[in-house]
Amino acid sequence: MSLAASLGLMLAGPAIGQPAVGVNPPAAVKAWSDIAKLPDWSGSWMPSLQVEYSEFDKNPLPWNAKAQAQIDFLKKESDAGRPKLILWGCFPHGMPGFMIINHNFIEFLFTPGRVTMLGEVDGNRLRRIHTDGRQHPADPDPTFHGHSIGHWEGDTLVIDTVGISPQVMLAPSETVGIPNNGDMHIVERIRLRSQDVMENTITITAPKVLTKSWTSTRTYSRRPGPENSIAEAQCVRGNYTEGLDKDGNATFIPAELTPGAAGTS
Repeated sequence: MSLAASLGLMLAGPAIGQPAVGVNPPAAVKAWSDIAKLPDWSGSWMPSLQVEYSEFDKNPLPWNAKAQAQIDFLKKESDAGRPKLILWGCFPHGMPGFMIINHNFIEFLFTPGRVTMLGEVDGNRLRRIHTDGRQHPADPDPTFHGHSIGHWEGDTLVIDTVGISPQVMLAPSETVGIPNNGDMHIVERIRLRSQDVMENTITITAPKVLTKSWTSTRTYSRRPGPENSIAEAQCVRGNYTEGLDKDGNATFIPAELTPGAAGTS
């Protein structure tokens, strides 16, 4: 059996005659040893901001007429010094923002039947890519990051994502973007271009706001070492100061905020 096939069957269920244990039965020892054969994606990965910014200029999204009018207005407002913070209220960026307008580290965790992606900034930056052979649910519950299934084609992880909430932004920047309005479908092909450079070719189909599918490639550089570990943060932390409650216990006290502060837009 090929490596890809064995990885896909890791969590298919217990062996015949063995009792099921919980929702996900424990993986066999071989399932863990097969992970060692996968590409080395260890360390933290930093998106290339140069590629991010230049890509939107040379490869703009094919907005439909209604969407283009909204995008043009947001661009003019941003250029005039009146940017609209489209990522507000501490909601996650969701998909595809997690991958195309992310300015922070990403980590990859390989476990039997799953690739997990962790993103820096707050606890909402988390993606689960199921590689155990399952299919998308017939009627997925919409979420910010959608439902993702993946498989390996050689050294390339191919990810298919559906079930993204219609409210999630499709955005070329943090001040220019509109909701995808539903039925968005994303396919990614992630591979190592070289030892310390990763690329993600992402194709987005968003029929409510785009006239056709749009493909773009993003790159990431590996930052090894503990000094580059993902840091814990909370998007509303700036809304509070440290203090004591009436009983002398350490607590967080709401701060007086100015318009535009984190979590207030």
